[in-house]
Amino acid sequence: MSLQKYSSPKLLKRRKNLWFERFMAIAAVTNLALVTFDLTYVPWRNFWLQGGIGIPLTNFKLHIPVPTIACRDRSVETGQPSRTIQQPVVTCLYDPIKGIEPHRDTQAYLDTVAQLESQLAQKGLEAGLKDIAVQDTLAKLRKLSTEMIETNPFGASGKSGALERIKNRIRSRVASRTNTRISAREAFNIFWSTDNPSYPNYLSPTTWNAEIDWFNQAIQPLIQTNYYRGVDENGNPTNHFWLLDAPFILLFFLEFLARTYHISRRYSNLTWLDAMIWRWYDIPLFIPFSLIAPTWALLRVLPTTLRLHQAEMINLENIQSRAREGFVSAIASEMVEVIIVQVINQAQGSIQRGELTNFLQRTTSRRYVDVNNINEIEAIATHMTHMMVHEVFPKIQPDLEALVRHSIETVMNQSPAYRGLQAIPGIGAVPAQITETLVHDVTQLIHNSLKTALDDPKTADLVVRFVRNFSSSFIQEAQQNNLQEMQSLLTDLLEEIKINYVQNLSEEDITLILDETRQLRQEAT
Repeated sequence: MSLQKYSSPKLLKRRKNLWFERFMAIAAVTNLALVTFDLTYVPWRNFWLQGGIGIPLTNFKLHIPVPTIACRDRSVETGQPSRTIQQPVVTCLYDPIKGIEPHRDTQAYLDTVAQLESQLAQKGLEAGLKDIAVQDTLAKLRKLSTEMIETNPFGASGKSGALERIKNRIRSRVASRTNTRISAREAFNIFWSTDNPSYPNYLSPTTWNAEIDWFNQAIQPLIQTNYYRGVDENGNPTNHFWLLDAPFILLFFLEFLARTYHISRRYSNLTWLDAMIWRWYDIPLFIPFSLIAPTWALLRVLPTTLRLHQAEMINLENIQSRAREGFVSAIASEMVEVIIVQVINQAQGSIQRGELTNFLQRTTSRRYVDVNNINEIEAIATHMTHMMVHEVFPKIQPDLEALVRHSIETVMNQSPAYRGLQAIPGIGAVPAQITETLVHDVTQLIHNSLKTALDDPKTADLVVRFVRNFSSSFIQEAQQNNLQEMQSLLTDLLEEIKINYVQNLSEEDITLILDETRQLRQEAT
């Protein structure tokens, strides 16, 4: 029996639906994470490139190890043999998606520095620093440094701040050794020289290792942050993210069609379009925002959150409850005011149009619609009367007799003659017996009379004629005495109620009312 319980078709279907909901929820979370990563990749590229987060205005930098892989160097000119360089795995894989490649000028600068290190490693420091090829490389670095300062290749990528930091650091480094204040251009000329007239032997066998280590730690990472990013035919920065987003868009679009079709088939009063409107919040999942407005893809937060809730992976009941209360508190006051004012205005208009008298006659300006050819007021009165006589009266008759008996005895006990009669031996109990019989006979007579009257068709006709004559007489007298003054007074009364009620309603704190309502609901449960 237990096995049947857990393997019932209904439960299996529910589990299958839950697993499908969770799969789609995970797909939505994955897509949202990918969208967020894409939007933040360019601003955070320095982190993925160097694995470090620096705190502004301080020298502190948190280093996080980022794995590297052999990546093809896309800065190499076409026609030259390709080469591979070690690069962080994230930038190696995602730079092509954003159309990013190393900037030709800054990459040439770093390649020249690497060439200089290779030359000195091959020839040795003593002989290498005097070698003509090394001197040519140093001269090239001085020229490239001047061009870098003058042309600012960092501007196109929005990294001009990196160039300013490079200039400040090189000035500070050279000034710490020369004890002079110089420009960044002069500082680079001194840094990449062995026989500068202002400071000979800046680079020497004894200083080379310290200077090149400082350069690789302080300057090279800043130069590496620069990049070149192409533009598409519309003049926008290259972005191939749609290639990654397209499979998710196709998945969610097909799922949207299948889900809404299933809903329309399940509920016969819903069309396919109605079902699509019902699931409107899924639409951002398959709109190709990456092609039109990439930042709008963050709208997928809403359907993703709802899918996680539907898949029972998170619980939004409390949030939904608070959101509903906030919505109610925001519009409740205005809504109630509008409804009350509209009802009172309608009542005032009806009274001013004389519909009060017409209602009594059932001859209003609009034809009175009777849905069942029955006078409901007379039928309700007859039903209530029969219930009181045949059902209620027999049940309350003992209590009624006790009440009448007590009343009679109270009145008779105040009589001296009655008290004297009770004192006579042998007949003292007779008055009480007479009272008991009288009370019973009177109540029974009343009950029988009412039953007889109700069962008598003539009595019913007389009652109906009485009610009709009473209504017609009241209406005639009302018309003869003119209800204008009464209508005016009723209109003024409703106006006062409207003003005072709306004012009091505006002074009410809706939040406190909602809190009180919530407490009452908790007490009831």
